Amino acid sequence: MNGTNQLFLYTLIAGITSCLFGLFTIPKVLDYCKEKGLYDIPNARKVHKNAIPRLGGVVFLPSVFVGCIVSFIIYQLNGTSEISISLWTLFFFIGAAAIYATGLIDDIIGLGPLTKLTVQLIAACALPLSGLYINNLHGFCGIYDIPYYIGMPLTVVIVAFISNAINLIDGIDGLAGGLTMIAMAGFFYAFSIWGLTAYSTVIAAIIGVLLPYLYFNIQGDASKNRKIFMGDTGSLTIGFLLAFLCLKISMENPHLPHYPGNGLLIAFTLIAVPVFDVFRVAFLRIRNRRSPITPDKNHIHHKLLRAGCSQHQALCVILLLALLFCLINYILHSYIGITFTVVADILVYTLFHLLLNKKISSKGEKPSLFE
Repeated sequence: MNGTNQLFLYTLIAGITSCLFGLFTIPKVLDYCKEKGLYDIPNARKVHKNAIPRLGGVVFLPSVFVGCIVSFIIYQLNGTSEISISLWTLFFFIGAAAIYATGLIDDIIGLGPLTKLTVQLIAACALPLSGLYINNLHGFCGIYDIPYYIGMPLTVVIVAFISNAINLIDGIDGLAGGLTMIAMAGFFYAFSIWGLTAYSTVIAAIIGVLLPYLYFNIQGDASKNRKIFMGDTGSLTIGFLLAFLCLKISMENPHLPHYPGNGLLIAFTLIAVPVFDVFRVAFLRIRNRRSPITPDKNHIHHKLLRAGCSQHQALCVILLLALLFCLINYILHSYIGITFTVVADILVYTLFHLLLNKKISSKGEKPSLFE
């Protein structure tokens, strides 16, 4: 069996195992939430109208772990060469476990935002301390190599930012999970091309557990206790996983075969929608002299709902926008470079909101560009 077939086999095993494990455990979690009364209660800021179990994210990390273990065991039994685990991979798993535990505690008994941010920053610091950090901006704004003393704090900020971006955009059914699916598909394609079996297997396991979660999240019947949210356990964990993959693909590594040199743009492209949304909402809050972490209803999905979209329509529009960024950047990056490609993304995102504002205005409201 050649390398390509082996990678396909082991990632398929990981994905199917993770999917089946999630499909089996999510109903158990739903029953547990009902027994313990662990619901996400509707309020003026939230979109849903019914109390929904909020521990869907509990199954994410265990499902990924089980899927990877089964795949790696078969990998070894097949007599394939050993998979090496780097120091930053070890630190990543420790950080992911800390983030997962923090989200779980928050979903069950509640934690303050400062406590959650502190854990996120500690987990983020572990990555550059292990040697994984942003060491090259690949020509963005004319910048290439950057020293460790700049790359280290930049990495910590970016990891915390991405982790919270996924948490903040998790506002309607399927949105955080759907955007993560698109991003993971992109990462899987890149890492599989580079022959990184271990990372491709982990990504396949993540995709695997997201499938049953999205089914219960989007199609689940709340009246039958078969609808679930991922909660902070899921959104923070998924955010940290995405941040780690963004670092891995962005860090210039001369020992990585087939590295194309545009990893930073790939990472940005795959998380462009949540990144732009957080920047826009934070700007609006600061402009209105409020804390940038104050909850409100000004995220992109809120605007689409105000424009008359249903939740499912808003979800489709945002996912199509994410795919549009992938298409635009795939076409443009080789012609105009990373800096002007990002500028083009900003213009597209701005145009999208101008059109959205026009639609909202036609319904009797008067939003500004940043509302």
